[in-house]
Amino acid sequence: MSGRTRPRGVLTSCRGLPLALLIRMKMRLFGVWALLALILCPGAPEELFQVSVWPNQALVEFGQSLVVNCSTTCPDPGPSGIETFLKNTRVGKGPQWKEFLLEDVTENSILQCFFSCAGIQKDTSLSITVYQFSQSPQIWVSSLLEVGMAETVRCEVARVFPAEEVIFHMFLEDQELSSFLSWEGDIARANATIRAMEAGDQELSCFASLGPIEQKTRKLVHSYRFPPPILELKESYPLAGTDINVTCSGHVLTSPSPTLRLQGAPDLLAPGEPAWLLFTAMEEDDGRNFSCEASLEVQGQRLMKTTVIQLHVLYKPRLEESGCPGKQTWLEGMEYMLACIPKGNPAPALVCTWNGVVFDFEVPQKATQNHTGTYCCTATNQLGSVSKDIAVIVQGLDQGISSTIFVIITTALGVGIITIALYLTYRPCKMDRRRLLYRQKKEDEEEESQFAVQQEKSTTHIIDNHLVE
Repeated sequence: MSGRTRPRGVLTSCRGLPLALLIRMKMRLFGVWALLALILCPGAPEELFQVSVWPNQALVEFGQSLVVNCSTTCPDPGPSGIETFLKNTRVGKGPQWKEFLLEDVTENSILQCFFSCAGIQKDTSLSITVYQFSQSPQIWVSSLLEVGMAETVRCEVARVFPAEEVIFHMFLEDQELSSFLSWEGDIARANATIRAMEAGDQELSCFASLGPIEQKTRKLVHSYRFPPPILELKESYPLAGTDINVTCSGHVLTSPSPTLRLQGAPDLLAPGEPAWLLFTAMEEDDGRNFSCEASLEVQGQRLMKTTVIQLHVLYKPRLEESGCPGKQTWLEGMEYMLACIPKGNPAPALVCTWNGVVFDFEVPQKATQNHTGTYCCTATNQLGSVSKDIAVIVQGLDQGISSTIFVIITTALGVGIITIALYLTYRPCKMDRRRLLYRQKKEDEEEESQFAVQQEKSTTHIIDNHLVE
């Protein structure tokens, strides 16, 4: 017999492979199939099914109802239902779902939906938020807007819950405004800044939404142009004695034309007519303010704008006796400053010299006999200069005391003389008054005496007549 011979004790398959090798290959293949079966079709039921709820978030208006659907992927579910303190009724069911009606929802809550499958229970939760949104938003803004000027607008919703969940959108015509939100209790607010760029009527709108509900309100605002009036001076810095023309006119962008009023000028009744004033500038007019007032009626409201300008009158320096006395007395040992205040516009610079040396009059000096003398002060500005001599006399301390005593004695004598004069003037009047009172008293006594005599005579006459009868 030819061919290869098999080793004794080795079993082979019908294909000639060793039987042990074939068995090991089949065992490995079986392990792979078993692993795939465990992955694709796990045997534990708790890993097979899921529980879900619809809606996944609930926003319910206060006092309204809500339908909740609970479902599962378990092919043959066991006990199931919901857990909630809200009043609920089952309104439908199927093999893998149940539907419930929640009534009169008045507060926030968490609902639990559960299913069991092969003895394993799973659940899921639903957050229910209650809201209240019954009032329309209100817009707070001025009904008149000046073009180019910033104004604040507020949109407010009251009796809303939860106030923090309200969403606002505000528009001026088709331009959305950037708003800042705030809350206070059950009130939600949105504040924004508006700036009208065109004159005329414009619509301001506010949209407020909470959950599925949106409320809106609109308000018509009127934009106007009213720049300040124009106030003109022929010269802002005239010389004293110059004729000045002041004109008050309305701005060209103001429509309709405003009524103008210039301080110091006659009132004008015709709108748009300029007001003017002609006068001669004097020194006392320096610093005088002129005001131009424009009034305009817009949508039944009277609006006012005012422009103010100040007049500066220029004049040469002056050293008047009231501000710069020509004779000044100092008391030796006391501190003094040379008193000299010049007048002029522009404000003049003052320089004082003493014996050819510039004297610092702004620093207090302790008076000595050496300060006695004549000081020359010169005030200068752009229009000219003026000089004045000032005589300073320094008195000794004894002279000062003597002068003071002399003043006191003189004053006392003056008061005494006035007192005596008043006394002498008043005394005759007093004596005449006493005499008059004495004379009046005597006359009254005489009248009383005469009246008594007459009364006595009458009584005697009556008695005599009675006796005769």
